[in-house]
Amino acid sequence: MAKNYFVELMSVGIDIGKDVFHLVGFDHDGRLVLRRKIKRLALTATFEQLPRCIVGTEACLSAHFVSRTLCGLGFEPRIIPAIYVKPFNKGQKNDYNDAEAIAEAALRPNLKTVSEKTQEQLDLQALHRVRSRLVSRRTAAMNQIRAFLIEQGITVRRSVAALRNSLEANLNNRSSELSLRMRRLILGLQQDWIWLYKRIEITTAEIKEVSETEPGCQRLMTILDIGPLISTAMVAAVGKGEAYDRGRDFAAWLGLVPRQSSTGGRTILGSITKRGSRYLRMLFVQAAQVIMMRPNNWHKFSFGKWLEAAATRMQHNKVVFALANKLTRTAWSVLNSGKDFDWKGKEIAAAI
Repeated sequence: MAKNYFVELMSVGIDIGKDVFHLVGFDHDGRLVLRRKIKRLALTATFEQLPRCIVGTEACLSAHFVSRTLCGLGFEPRIIPAIYVKPFNKGQKNDYNDAEAIAEAALRPNLKTVSEKTQEQLDLQALHRVRSRLVSRRTAAMNQIRAFLIEQGITVRRSVAALRNSLEANLNNRSSELSLRMRRLILGLQQDWIWLYKRIEITTAEIKEVSETEPGCQRLMTILDIGPLISTAMVAAVGKGEAYDRGRDFAAWLGLVPRQSSTGGRTILGSITKRGSRYLRMLFVQAAQVIMMRPNNWHKFSFGKWLEAAATRMQHNKVVFALANKLTRTAWSVLNSGKDFDWKGKEIAAAI
């Protein structure tokens, strides 16, 4: 398989598929010298015969596994977000063109790449994804119970406790108005809801157990209103945050900065960009909303005076997202510095 021009390889782009990988390689003069399709199982055998070079992959489900495999073989893997690969795509959409675009993007020195996740990070990320799916299914079951009840003329207040406490009483008191089939359906949904609730509790307990042993999570939880869920989700997503130069970059990656549409020296800012991890952004926004609900506790935070002033001059939702941005920057500083949060100290404050 190996040929002499492989010695001149500068970069290789891999378009990762389910069973088949497409490879495109460039030499030092930018000429295309490698164009090949391989099976997933032949990845190691193929790259063992190639000279060591930069290997680019697009961020996807298998990217971290492929990166670890290639790193073990002595290559320099780079995981690139899909949004940064798109400008290099030429011609029609196909696997070889995608691989060529990845190979070109991998050579750009200023291009931001994704940090390779460890197996522990992937496991923790999987825990959060399972919990998020279970919560979504529980909410769907509850909403369907409410929908069936309201079709029968039975309304329940919008809270989990109200539905849990009044469901059986409503079914018993209005038994004459409900058919036997409808009653069985609602009771079946109630059993699904109870089962999902138990599964969520088990998964949450496992996440909390990880947070008690992971040093990065322990440091993050020294920040007020950041608990096991946010700390573990952040460690799973960014590790120690080495991919970012400062907290502002992390907040921008998370999509908590205004979208810019500036031209001709005019700065035009819109709504937030909503880039990056939607799940992690949601957790930080929820934490900011909880803080906003308790104005009596604002003095406990380092940004208490800023928050009091912002609440008087800005619309509520704008303050929430500005506060979420500040929380993400603080969290990154604590995680990256390797020190517990002390808002009276100057070292962490200077890094935000």
